[in-house]
Amino acid sequence: MRLVASLIVLLLLTGCAAAPKVIDYYPEGANAQASLGWPGLSDVPRLEYAGQLLGEQNFVATEAESGGARFLRWLTGLGRGEDRIVQLVRPQTGIVDSRGRILVTDAGSPSIFVFDEANGSFAVWREAMSGLDFLSPVGIAELPTGGYLVVDAEIGEIFVLSPDGVPLGRFTADNLLRPTGLDIDPDSGEVFVADKGASHIKVFSQGGVLSRTIGVAGDGEGQLNAPMHIRISGDKLFVSDALNANVQIFAKDDGRSLGQIGRRGLYVGNLVRPKGVTTDRDGNVYVVESYYDHLLIYNQDGELLMPIGGTGNEVGRFFLPAGAWSDERDRIFVADMFNARVVIFRYVSAGA
Repeated sequence: MRLVASLIVLLLLTGCAAAPKVIDYYPEGANAQASLGWPGLSDVPRLEYAGQLLGEQNFVATEAESGGARFLRWLTGLGRGEDRIVQLVRPQTGIVDSRGRILVTDAGSPSIFVFDEANGSFAVWREAMSGLDFLSPVGIAELPTGGYLVVDAEIGEIFVLSPDGVPLGRFTADNLLRPTGLDIDPDSGEVFVADKGASHIKVFSQGGVLSRTIGVAGDGEGQLNAPMHIRISGDKLFVSDALNANVQIFAKDDGRSLGQIGRRGLYVGNLVRPKGVTTDRDGNVYVVESYYDHLLIYNQDGELLMPIGGTGNEVGRFFLPAGAWSDERDRIFVADMFNARVVIFRYVSAGA
């Protein structure tokens, strides 16, 4: 054992860590599809395929690894054949943080996958608290002061992580039945949580104190039945209401109902089990319809602009997709759950 320990130290001191890597958004030959776009003819909104995230295989070395680095990877349990590659299992949703890192919650691992393009690094965070691993992480948001909040639906708690993924404890002591979606108001710093089990949205102060709730149980306008994911955009709160088969819109400040998007039906554009919801810089609303395996794009008035999808694993198709999120680079991310990947699109506005 002393010999092995000495060997590890020697390898580290002689710079045998893995060579610098870069992120590849088109792994496994998927770059052949990079020119795909939707719709086929010019229209608004327009989306371009921008790649996919699978896991460790998204990162490729910029130069050949040394023999010492390969040995260190073997010794620490990495790189022992293709079956040992760390990859997404059942991705739920995610964010792009202030440092440009893509964080993806994965209920199948269960863990948080961290794709750091700037530093060419990949990490997996599994601990919710010291001595407690995640069971079913879903919602995630970045705190204004740094670090992250992560909702675990199975444990029924919100956990605080440091910027490096170190568990810092629970966010609130208030009773949560089955929390799923999570977002933080960039203006007030308030934390909005979709409590699927309680059929309402809980709003907490930055200190974790429950201040109010939005929505009540029911099937009418402004009423909720198993809310899943949420998105704050401007002064609006968008809520994917899974069992009412629509997206409810509320005023984020006072909870007034501002209408809804979509309705139950059998045609493309109708909703059966909406999950992820997000927006782009022009106010278009993206809704994941998990039952029909579609990403549906609506304008601000709730009119369907364009569907993307259908069941399958080809580019532009999904298999039970879950969450959706966007970033400042006009990218739209879709957690394609049963295809074990995150699909990335790039929004091209009318003025581009």
